[in-house]
Amino acid sequence: MNKKAIHSRIVRSFKFLYLKLFRINDSPNRIALGFGLGAFFGILPGTGPLVALLLATVFRINKAAALLGSILTNTWASFLTIVLSIKIGAGIMGLEWRRVYDTWQGLLRDFHWKLILDTSTLKLMVPVLTGYLVLSFCLAAAVYVSALIVLTFIKRRRDENKNRAYFSR
Repeated sequence: MNKKAIHSRIVRSFKFLYLKLFRINDSPNRIALGFGLGAFFGILPGTGPLVALLLATVFRINKAAALLGSILTNTWASFLTIVLSIKIGAGIMGLEWRRVYDTWQGLLRDFHWKLILDTSTLKLMVPVLTGYLVLSFCLAAAVYVSALIVLTFIKRRRDENKNRAYFSR
């Protein structure tokens, strides 16, 4: 496949997701919940689209929105959120964030699998994971509320246009 064909396929996939989200006969609440769930698991390390899809299926919320929310916040956002997560987690735990950050960088630089069960590693992971959980929850709540407002507005507008078209006959 050449670059143009790959680009075309990617554009068609996103267009399909967009149409599926905005033309679906689903409530704005379920779509917004899907976005929020996807954003939560997109930010949380070690999770992502698969977990978001699985839980969207279990909770019967919009799977396309969960997938899109997860993809939009997955991987690339990790570079932006690591420092913020460490600051939040260290602040909650009453630790100096710079020390936690430096230790985290050292762990990643000299990583060995046997370090996973080491007590000092576990102590380091608690503030980092706490920060990620808080950040993921806050982002998910913001995404949910924003998506709910936008989707409700779009749905009302679409319904008004349908009513105008119906009564103008």
